[in-house]
Amino acid sequence: MEPLASVTDKLKQLAKSTQDFANGILHWRHNSRRRNPIEILKRLQQEAFSDLMKLRDRQDKVERVLSFYKSSKGSPFQEASTHIRGEIDVLGALLMMIDVNDQQNVDAIQRAGIRTGIDSRFTFETAIRQKDTLVTEFVATEKGQGDVLGGPLSLSKILYAANVSDWFSMVAVPVGARCRDVGVASSYQEKGLTDYSFVGPPLLNHYNGSAIGLMVKKSNLIASLAQFVSGLGNQPNPTEFTRYFSTFGQVVCHLSSSTKLSILGLLQVPKFSSQLVNLGTTMAMPMGTLRNHKNDPENYMGTSGPSILINNEENTMSGSIALVLESELDESTRVGGWVEMRKSNPRHVQWAVTMMDTPEEEFGWGLSLGGLVQGSKNWDHVQAEAFMKLNFGSRFSLKPALLYVMDGSTQFPALMVRSSWSL
Repeated sequence: MEPLASVTDKLKQLAKSTQDFANGILHWRHNSRRRNPIEILKRLQQEAFSDLMKLRDRQDKVERVLSFYKSSKGSPFQEASTHIRGEIDVLGALLMMIDVNDQQNVDAIQRAGIRTGIDSRFTFETAIRQKDTLVTEFVATEKGQGDVLGGPLSLSKILYAANVSDWFSMVAVPVGARCRDVGVASSYQEKGLTDYSFVGPPLLNHYNGSAIGLMVKKSNLIASLAQFVSGLGNQPNPTEFTRYFSTFGQVVCHLSSSTKLSILGLLQVPKFSSQLVNLGTTMAMPMGTLRNHKNDPENYMGTSGPSILINNEENTMSGSIALVLESELDESTRVGGWVEMRKSNPRHVQWAVTMMDTPEEEFGWGLSLGGLVQGSKNWDHVQAEAFMKLNFGSRFSLKPALLYVMDGSTQFPALMVRSSWSL
């Protein structure tokens, strides 16, 4: 019996050791599989993908909440950015004539468009809804009175431009409107030293009060139309004021990629003229038709007596028509010319031809020839201008110029200088 029991015990021990060996092999294979780098990467990838899906769902929820807030309570000025530009111009002139105070010489200087003094201009431009623009401009101008900054700043312009589409836009200018603000902008805005060397006819620079205009683009044509109303502010004569309604139109045709032809027109209609008549300290009742006291020095004496307001209907129309041709020879060289004719006197013609080469931060130059004609054989005014442009960096420039003026029997040369500092 003892040998049989011993054999049975040995078989049990062998079976147990075999089971333990098999369990050890299976456990080792399981641990080796868990330590395999490929399996680890697969498991991490699955966990990372699950986390990314959760983050994406949360981001979608946040974007939906923000879009709802912007659509319900958003303001067009929330994402607006404002750019500030400053420009200070100092103009001086040395006139080589015997008697500057002679009235004939004074008239010649005015017709030559010679301006001296300090002109400070600060522009605030705000982009609204990515396509619209709000422009607010302040100026300080002092003509030869020695103020370094040109006097106190005053609001000169408020402009709002709305680009409705690629081919249609609108402009509203409640304060300080000029035809240049509602017309097709010139590709070259370099300033000369006189009114004749500016790019464009004089009607573009006249202030006409408030305006609203629209612009349409089609292929190589651009058309603009605007309505002005002026005379709402202070008038030179405190006893009389006139409201003008003006219509401005412009058509621009691009003859080529570098040349364009513009036709401009301005029609002014004085709607009515109101006259303030002082009646003194006595009571009076006007009978019949009162005469015009515009040239009467006693018309307005500043007394505290009663006054009456007389409206005189006027429908005398005035205006101008102009033709402008501009061409770009290269990146910095421009050639332009314009002719302007008045409606009241078709023989009154102003003209100018200008050529400029003014690259940025390099030496530049310019030539201008212009004049005024009031008859087929009467050249009343001709002037020639040549200037150099010296750039000192990107913010300061100096323009010395030589000007020669022939105005009837008056002839004189002049040395001019213009310094511009941009902020």
